[in-house]
Amino acid sequence: MRLKILVCAALLAVTPWAQASTPQPLTLKLMHEGVMLVGTLKLARTDELLGVWSSAGRTRLLRCEPRCKVVQSLPVPGTLSLGPAGRARVVLGGSFKVGQRVGLVFRLKNAQIVSVQAVVTR
Repeated sequence: MRLKILVCAALLAVTPWAQASTPQPLTLKLMHEGVMLVGTLKLARTDELLGVWSSAGRTRLLRCEPRCKVVQSLPVPGTLSLGPAGRARVVLGGSFKVGQRVGLVFRLKNAQIVSVQAVVTR
């Protein structure tokens, strides 16, 4: 029985969806009519971010070089820096309060899904 569990665990460790590492603690920076996601998303290999979903508000992917434009996807070359200093931004519209926890689901092109919790800050 233990051998079966170890074999299953080993197989799960090498599957592509298990190789997406959980991002460093992400925060949501409070803005005028919503929040901006700030942090870093790290993946085991190059991929493409197709969308971010949240029950707390509507999300948009932005590419900023030099002006920000709404895009359908963002390339992820292993590490994607999100926030005001980065070229990629994820913004959520809606009403948020400081300290509120928001669940986010990242969908990637190779069918990976990464689910995280982020806290709203100022």
